[in-house]
Amino acid sequence: MAVVVNPFKAALCEGRPQIGLWQALANPYTAEICAGAGFDWLLFDGEHAPNDVPSLLAQLQAVSSAPSHPVARPPFGETRLIKQYLDIGFSTLLIPLVESATQARELVSAVRYPPEGIRGVGASSARVSRWNRQSDYLAWANDEVCLLAQVETIKGLQNLEAIASVEGIDGVFIGPSDLSASLGHRGNPGHPDVQAAIEDAIGRIRAAGKAAGILTSNEAFAHRYLELGCLFVAVGADVGLLVGAVDGLARRFGRGS
Repeated sequence: MAVVVNPFKAALCEGRPQIGLWQALANPYTAEICAGAGFDWLLFDGEHAPNDVPSLLAQLQAVSSAPSHPVARPPFGETRLIKQYLDIGFSTLLIPLVESATQARELVSAVRYPPEGIRGVGASSARVSRWNRQSDYLAWANDEVCLLAQVETIKGLQNLEAIASVEGIDGVFIGPSDLSASLGHRGNPGHPDVQAAIEDAIGRIRAAGKAAGILTSNEAFAHRYLELGCLFVAVGADVGLLVGAVDGLARRFGRGS
């Protein structure tokens, strides 16, 4: 059977910017709605959203016919969870709180089958291989997994080049909320010091030959990051869009605050 190419990874390799939307409502119905909007990728959040493996599977199934590429963020970079996320069908993972090259190398090992890594070989009973109907999955799986490291602390920034230089790390995502807190500006990612650190990080990631990414609901910031060469930018979140819409509607009718 033919290799199932990871379109998100291919786009990053070709230098084509990918525009995404965060998914935090943990609901297949809303995920299906968002998948029809035309975003290049959707991030399914297992770190801050109330998601577990079964709920993520349901959302994957809901968006399976849409062109938007599903990306998953586990709550932490733990080998067992990474294995489960891959086996249910995610081929791109964003791992939070990466702070060293050693940690990055461990993550690369977790997403690769032996002998290159330590991913458990159970694809024959997993959705990712269509329950072994994709009988050659093991032959090309390592090449098509896309691994993104999330850097969001001062320590992470200090080790940025080392993290980005790890073979098997396909991109580095700057986490603006945690980074702003780490820099002493909690709740203010727009602070000039935070923005300066972000712009510097984008340049350093690109200089290391890796794709840079970020999340922002500020459209001006999003365009700025794209101008600076970011290749995967999430420009909003389902939760924020819903809150903004319902609060705005209530205010227009004299309700809410």
